[in-house]
Amino acid sequence: MIEIWGRANSVNVQKVLWCLDELAVPFERYDAGGLYGGNKESNFLSRNPAGLVPLISDDGLDLWESNTIVRYLCAKYGDGSLWPEDPAERALSDKWMDYQLGTVFPAFRGALLGLVRTPPEDRDPAAIEASARATADVLTVLNTQLEDHEYVAGDALTGGDIALGPTVYRWLNMEIERPPMPSLEVWHDRLAERPAYRKNVMVSFAMESPT
Repeated sequence: MIEIWGRANSVNVQKVLWCLDELAVPFERYDAGGLYGGNKESNFLSRNPAGLVPLISDDGLDLWESNTIVRYLCAKYGDGSLWPEDPAERALSDKWMDYQLGTVFPAFRGALLGLVRTPPEDRDPAAIEASARATADVLTVLNTQLEDHEYVAGDALTGGDIALGPTVYRWLNMEIERPPMPSLEVWHDRLAERPAYRKNVMVSFAMESPT
């Protein structure tokens, strides 16, 4: 059985939990990171020297980095479903996973941590606003993609959706100004119809942290 270490309200852990439930893969989860700690202890660091969550163990393989984990799970357990058989279709999914990691989250990180992890008296409103504006700019690209597609890589759910969903959920539910993005919102409504998404992503994200 797969084991996963990470707290359930982490944006990166939620990707993995959602993926596992979509694939009906059994797992055991152990709280780690944030208020739970444990991720800086020697036994954790020996398996994940980055000291971040999530960490999974599957059949003797220890793996970290959330998008890498999602790719691995999709490839091993979701071939032909979350892991498209066609290399071109699979590349489209990978592209949006990379866009989430390299473009969307770096833009959004300041607003997320500023509003969720920082006490009101210590917040930097200008930095939060700048982050929200930057996030709107990069999510416009996703909104345009979704004008003609039900999911980010086409007509079926893939790892690209799993990478982006938990971040977009936060974007849509934080107290920030957002420009209208109807296609993105329809896509998110479509995700919200999935039991595995509701169970693992549409929960409180209080006490978010990068660890």
